[in-house]
Amino acid sequence: MSRTVVVTGGGTGIGRAVAAVFAKAGDTVVVTGRRAAPLEAAAAELGPGVRAVVCDAADPRQVAAFADGLDGPVDVLVNNAGGNTDFDGEEPGDLAAVALAWRANLEANLISAVLMTEALAERLASGGAVVSIGSIAADKGSGSYGAAKAALASWNIGLARRLGRGGVTANVVAPGYIADTEFFRDRLTDARRTALIDATFTGRAGTPEDVAGAVAFLCSPAARQLTGQVIAVNGGEYTTR
Repeated sequence: MSRTVVVTGGGTGIGRAVAAVFAKAGDTVVVTGRRAAPLEAAAAELGPGVRAVVCDAADPRQVAAFADGLDGPVDVLVNNAGGNTDFDGEEPGDLAAVALAWRANLEANLISAVLMTEALAERLASGGAVVSIGSIAADKGSGSYGAAKAALASWNIGLARRLGRGGVTANVVAPGYIADTEFFRDRLTDARRTALIDATFTGRAGTPEDVAGAVAFLCSPAARQLTGQVIAVNGGEYTTR
């Protein structure tokens, strides 16, 4: 049976790979993001079951308008929008700049997920799933970006409790180093890339498809008793027990 799936930040990288998995399964997929061009390219490449909608998930008015424009229930929500908006780090001597940088990462990585989930909460169908994309940085430390992803994981616990009685699960998938994305914006040196790969047990970089596979599982019938969890997809770079 076809499901309705919303993927924020669905035009490139992990979001696009997630959209591709659901589209291949025959689901109706809506990809959102701030940039029209990559969204439209993804929709064209992934097939007629994929629709692109420009929407900044951190903007309450845009999110409300997006939710109002949807028809029927939503079976799966994937909160993928985000990224490190302060890649070069905060300037410790300028408190205004520090505040701006921290707020930007909280908006992009936490508030975006909160707003989209709140907007669609009443539409989530029983048997559905919310999956938010976290990061290994939440456990290893990475300034405002890591803090935002740690907050995302904490928020997800309360979300899972709230949605669980309605038959909806809520989990976080936390990737490690994933190649072929826009995250590092072509600033990753060869030495840094090698170090990240060497830190894994698998001896390779992760791919967007690795993350998409974990997301698809969490949204499958096999994962109905799995909720409130953080699932690490990092090749063993950071282990849990």
